[in-house]
Amino acid sequence: MTEAGFWCRSVRRVAAAAVLCASAVGQVFASVPDVTDPAVVEAFVDGAVIPTMEKHHSPSGVVAVMKDGKVILEKGYGYIDVEKRIPVDASESMFRPGSISKLFTWIAVMQQVEQGKLDLDVDVNTYLETFQVEDTYPGQPVTLRHVLTHTAGFEDGAVGYLIIDDPERIMPLAEALAHYQPARVTAPGERVAYSNWATTLAGHIVANVSGLSFNDYVQTHIFDVLGMTHSTFVEPLPASLEPFMAKAYLFEAGEYVETPYEIVANFGPAGAAAVSARDMTFFARALLHDGAWEGRRILKPQTLQQMLDEGFVHDDRVRGVGLGFLKREYGPEGFDNYGHDGSTTRFNSHFGLSKSEDFMLFSSFSGPNGGAVHQHFVKAFYDEFFPRPAPKLEPPADFAERAAGFAGIYNSSRGSFTKIEAIMRPLGGMKVVPMPDNTLLVGDTRYVEEERNLFRAQYGTERIAFQQAEDGTIEGFVMDGLGVFQFYRVPFYESADFTLLLIGLSLLVSVLVVLRLAYQRREVRVAGSAEQRAEYTSLAFALLTLGFYGLVGVAVSGGLEGLFYALPASLKFSLVFPLLLVPVVLYHFYQCVQVWREGLFQGLWPRIRYSIVTLVALLGLWFYYFWNLLGFNYLV
Repeated sequence: MTEAGFWCRSVRRVAAAAVLCASAVGQVFASVPDVTDPAVVEAFVDGAVIPTMEKHHSPSGVVAVMKDGKVILEKGYGYIDVEKRIPVDASESMFRPGSISKLFTWIAVMQQVEQGKLDLDVDVNTYLETFQVEDTYPGQPVTLRHVLTHTAGFEDGAVGYLIIDDPERIMPLAEALAHYQPARVTAPGERVAYSNWATTLAGHIVANVSGLSFNDYVQTHIFDVLGMTHSTFVEPLPASLEPFMAKAYLFEAGEYVETPYEIVANFGPAGAAAVSARDMTFFARALLHDGAWEGRRILKPQTLQQMLDEGFVHDDRVRGVGLGFLKREYGPEGFDNYGHDGSTTRFNSHFGLSKSEDFMLFSSFSGPNGGAVHQHFVKAFYDEFFPRPAPKLEPPADFAERAAGFAGIYNSSRGSFTKIEAIMRPLGGMKVVPMPDNTLLVGDTRYVEEERNLFRAQYGTERIAFQQAEDGTIEGFVMDGLGVFQFYRVPFYESADFTLLLIGLSLLVSVLVVLRLAYQRREVRVAGSAEQRAEYTSLAFALLTLGFYGLVGVAVSGGLEGLFYALPASLKFSLVFPLLLVPVVLYHFYQCVQVWREGLFQGLWPRIRYSIVTLVALLGLWFYYFWNLLGFNYLV
């Protein structure tokens, strides 16, 4: 840059600062690169994507940027076939967009609403033929409006059935929905909680009222209309499209290992699509231009606007969910990003739109660590081309008096509550801790109160809104841009820390019981029969406990990812052990009473020790009951 150019740019910055009354904000906007310049955009994307893909061993990726109806960048990275070195072609190569598939389902629903075949506020059971949604809350039926806003109140599950790799396990949608129907855990309209099953239900309803299979419906009424020739919901992938599909890989021992095509057919409307980046630009054009592109209409303008205007949010000060569209936090005020993100076990994708800017960003990256590439790239892109200023905040003077009311553990509303995978719920929990400087530490980010119960990141733009119960206590929070999740406050025993502590204590006590009895086996042999019964009851508890956790360890030794495809036999068999533990633990409690009543064992310490084992055994029994581990509570 020349000296003259430098001074001209400085003058412009000062002028902007004067207009905005904040020089920092002015400098931010003065330095924003031109998103309509293909060379600028490509240079940035290359710099953000290429090294990150190499670092995280992502074999393939694609990025498409569109502004004012023009494609600014459409570029592939890596290879759709690593062995044959076939490069990604952004115009034809196909990726798995995961839950971005839901947008096609929501469009299909609203098309049927336009035709008068569906009503958003009617009981969904009206449109079902072979099964019914359970009437868990009499007088409070689930409607399509609840489904589109993820407020139907269903628990969410995945383990062993959401994504499969065996085509023989594919069922008709009606059969899959009936077989995998989740429990309703909250009344409809009360709490937002993401649901793949509910989305699948919506797709099935479209099929019922249209007379076409869901896959055929989307193909005919969306893909064909928009000329999306490299997009499909069909699984396994049609032979004609196989040459264009980016293969899925693991990265093991320094090499890429191909894995089977992921099958989501049993929940197809929720995530089974395969698409090309170019096709997504066709789809985006229609969504950004009142539902049509070059005369090819998929929705009326008013219907599309309805999907953006109506929806659900726990607090109007943060972005929630429209009728299907997720409203994201990216960009400055007025940018109003909406769309969807999506993930499978092998692909991570983003589809973001802004009507005010007539803008689209689509990206998808594959590989076991494609999520890291995805997260880095998407945030970096919006920060670079659509920065969001964050004026400095000062904590309210009275916050210290209220800070303790926010402290606690908050778990996600999305999760299982009646099946064995409920044990995974605490793993997604967030800890909220008041800090000495009058901020809140949420996870690993500090937040400052901006308005009553509304917080913004101390060094960023992220917002959190806390919900207050009628008695004034804080009961949960939602995060700006994550409108399909609510975090609800949980008691200590539902936290990850307590859960892991109890597991660790059970294992420690069990190991000590086995070691002590092995070391003192001679003393046990010569003890009285009553004392022997007590000791052997402890041994039975310890061995069954170790057997349970040992088999669970074997089941998850290959990583949690493998549990999506099928439940290992070792995990299923492990559930026998908690059932066997019920009579053993109850008998252990009886023996403990006898130890004190009959004065068994010599000295006070052995009795206290036996009581400790009894207490841990009883806690373990409660643990199995609370987390649905008593019985075979899984869906396969």
